[in-house]
Amino acid sequence: MFEVARYESERRAMLALTIVIAAAFYGTMFVAIAPSFTDLDLASLFAELPKQLTEGLGIESMNTLSGILAVELYQVGWLLVLGIYLAYNAASMIAGEIESGRIDSLLAAPVSRTRLAGEEFLSLLLPILAINAVTPIVLAVAASVLDQTLDPVNLVVLHALAVPYLLCCAAVGFVFSVFFTDESHARIAAVGTLVVTYLLETVFIGTDYEILGIVAPMNYIDPTAILVDGSYDLAGGAILLVAAVVLVLVGLVRFGRMDIG
Repeated sequence: MFEVARYESERRAMLALTIVIAAAFYGTMFVAIAPSFTDLDLASLFAELPKQLTEGLGIESMNTLSGILAVELYQVGWLLVLGIYLAYNAASMIAGEIESGRIDSLLAAPVSRTRLAGEEFLSLLLPILAINAVTPIVLAVAASVLDQTLDPVNLVVLHALAVPYLLCCAAVGFVFSVFFTDESHARIAAVGTLVVTYLLETVFIGTDYEILGIVAPMNYIDPTAILVDGSYDLAGGAILLVAAVVLVLVGLVRFGRMDIG
């Protein structure tokens, strides 16, 4: 069982290793430069910026290691860049196979369509789990070596909640990969959806239109609240996980019924 998932996971092994190394290096860099931010008067520095921007990104807490990591590594790196990358990658899963013609040889195998597509999606667990398992260890070790304060429990909780968030982002791309037979269109739709929802969540926070943020996956995980305040939104993690499951099921049903000419 899970031969397709194993095969696709092996294909993604190098991708997983690359993003793990990049994330570890990027995070360690911020641990190293954190002391230079300690004496900054952030209230004066960002006084001219819109309130939505300072609150949306949580930059008012950047004079601590937890605040820097929350803003620079997690708000931008995890929620935006990594989320978009996984959605972009997932968007090519089915659409890419159809466009290349490889789907015919895959469907000739003695497995159902839904199992084939489901195992393709499961292969994304390797990079998602790898980066969320290795990065907190690297950051905790780097903080200890450089004598910086970083709560290990908050760090572990953040990465645990990042798993359903990233699965949800990948599921967005997966859905588009079965509703578009053109790979580039699927990728554009997936990336566009996450960029727009990210803007809805960050630009409209604290305004009369803040409610629009409920459609954004980023609305259900707040790295600053977790790392700086130790405030955990477990319900948000559950919502993201349910959303990912629903999106994947929609994709599987669509792929099971679609006409592949």
